[in-house]
Amino acid sequence: MNVEQKIGILLKKYGYTLSAAESCTGGRISHLITTVSGSSAYYLGSVTSYAVSVKVNVLKVPADVIATAGVVSSEVAAAMAKGVRKLTGSTFAVATTGLAEGGDEHYPEGTVWIGVCGPAGTSTLLYQYNNGRKANIKRFTTVALHFLLKNIESYINTNKPTGKTF
Repeated sequence: MNVEQKIGILLKKYGYTLSAAESCTGGRISHLITTVSGSSAYYLGSVTSYAVSVKVNVLKVPADVIATAGVVSSEVAAAMAKGVRKLTGSTFAVATTGLAEGGDEHYPEGTVWIGVCGPAGTSTLLYQYNNGRKANIKRFTTVALHFLLKNIESYINTNKPTGKTF
């Protein structure tokens, strides 16, 4: 069973929903999630926010955060995840922002910041892998899905119902 299937099983079981905001992964997370039969029961949609203007105007990432932290940053990944979660009303959201090709003044090529937002808050992960644009995008997607799964499982494990079951 692959990671997107595991995510789907948990989301369906608990009645949770998911959305995505993707930059450097270009929609690949959304693609993999929707390859799972029945994903329409829990997957609400995505924003592929390649342009800064879409991050700011659609996902409501504060322009000053981009100016101070940089578009490839923990702060922007977190804001993207929060923005798409608010936009869609999903239980969980995953976001990616990074450099699949070419570096910048802060990070080398092959850098991604992943953000996951859910009922318990928002967490981010820095991941670096450089094996060319296509391989980077594939790896970034896989790591983002595993980070999402870890966050969903953590939420479920720390928010179990208490008391007697009738």
